[in-house]
Amino acid sequence: MLRTDRTAISTGATAVSVNEVTKVFRQKTRSDTVMGSLKGMFRPTVNTVRALDDLSFSVGSGEILAYAGANGAGKSTTIKIISGLLSPDSGKVSGLSMDPVRNRVAYMQRTGVLFGQRTELWWDQPISTSFEWKKVVWNIKDESYRRMKTELVDLLDMGSFLNTHARELSLGQRMRADLAMAILHEPDLLLLDEPTIGMDVLAKRQIIGFLKDMNKKRRMTIIVTSHDMDDLMEIAGRIILLDKGKITYDGGFERLRGLIGGQRTLILTTTSKTPLELDGAIYEKSEENRHWYKIDAERNPIASVLQRVPAAELIDVESLRPPFDEQIAELYRTDFGAVR
Repeated sequence: MLRTDRTAISTGATAVSVNEVTKVFRQKTRSDTVMGSLKGMFRPTVNTVRALDDLSFSVGSGEILAYAGANGAGKSTTIKIISGLLSPDSGKVSGLSMDPVRNRVAYMQRTGVLFGQRTELWWDQPISTSFEWKKVVWNIKDESYRRMKTELVDLLDMGSFLNTHARELSLGQRMRADLAMAILHEPDLLLLDEPTIGMDVLAKRQIIGFLKDMNKKRRMTIIVTSHDMDDLMEIAGRIILLDKGKITYDGGFERLRGLIGGQRTLILTTTSKTPLELDGAIYEKSEENRHWYKIDAERNPIASVLQRVPAAELIDVESLRPPFDEQIAELYRTDFGAVR
């Protein structure tokens, strides 16, 4: 298991505290045979899924926390518990010094929530109508509403589609509108579950820039989940990695890179179509006279790997770091056992 880097945790006031939280789901399973289905009517088979297992962490006020993990790791369950949509089976959760379930109304007045797979927008109405609905239902004061609406429309570049029906929006436009809805009441805490899912690069950059701006200007505490590590690295300074309901890493991105190791892709262009045999490198593939190898540059420095290669046979050498997503995925494939 990866070690926790507590130096990355904010030393200021605590916005969110999750203390020894466990959440278990029970799922009935159905048989694919007639006899099995009949038996299941009287004695159903129930599987127990431990979504969160004695989970503990805290988030400082004004901090941006990236929260990541493979599918089924417990990310969305955590967000739902912090938002008060679910109650933990055991343990305690505090957000903005309140119980998210018991103090539901007061808590949500200071909290914004966005699930990338869902929308709060009225599907057959213009975006502006959804904004007006939230103003009335949430009792947002006129001056605050006008100020925030103007700011959000400008920062999220929504002017061209503010009066467009939600069902006619592109995915990127809808996500920007949903994000504006989540922030319209000026929350102190923002919970985002896959806010950039399915977006193109330009739309992602816009959302990321907006979130960083909100955090800087308003000291808004943000917890964001995503499968895109590059997005998370750009948004946050601290990341929690979750695996099977448990924290496997809590700290900064740079330290995480160091723990992962010096994995590189080494590409050699040589005078021959036959790949060279390199000590300390794993051959992958060739295209004409270009040959790909995997290498751990910390254990086997590139210079020492190439020192036995005749200079006359080398035309070019390239060293590439694999995308961060691929390195994290490899950790999950190896059950985090390769890193200590």
